[in-house]
Amino acid sequence: MTTSIPGFSAPTVGTEAPLEMLSACHGRIETQCVTLRRLVPHLLVHGVDEEARAAATRVIRYFDTSALHHHADEEDDLFPALIESMAGSDAICLRAVIDGLKVDHRALEACWRHLRGILERIAAGEQVSLVADDVEALAVRYACHIEYEEKELLPMAARLLSDHDLARIGRAMRERRGIDEA
Repeated sequence: MTTSIPGFSAPTVGTEAPLEMLSACHGRIETQCVTLRRLVPHLLVHGVDEEARAAATRVIRYFDTSALHHHADEEDDLFPALIESMAGSDAICLRAVIDGLKVDHRALEACWRHLRGILERIAAGEQVSLVADDVEALAVRYACHIEYEEKELLPMAARLLSDHDLARIGRAMRERRGIDEA
């Protein structure tokens, strides 16, 4: 395999810039999806070797922690702050957008749960196949979700949220991750 399974690392952005951190997380999610896509043919050629086991372990760790934190950052902090910033019929339209994004989160989490069980077996060294269609279901769903958030949600949040709102979201992100404020 000429390209490393783990992919590349996305730039690090901190909670002091929560919208940028959410965007950077999108890049890391895309990287994990690339890793999953590369893992399918790797398993066919090399089987469950050490590289496959390590990649599966890293993907599991990422989606079990960072991806879940990302969804919580949006649902528990960003979405409510956006709703509070809107008034009247605009808030009703925004609620429909947010409800749709939450439905996407649940569907993404269901795709992940299915893949996670297979990846656990790979990480444990068990010879199992990773079905390309299952990987694509997660990767394509995430790609569409990320594109919408990058083009619509995050620019809207940048326009509507005050510095105080963003600072509050950043604090909540730090608390969620157990990061002490300096």
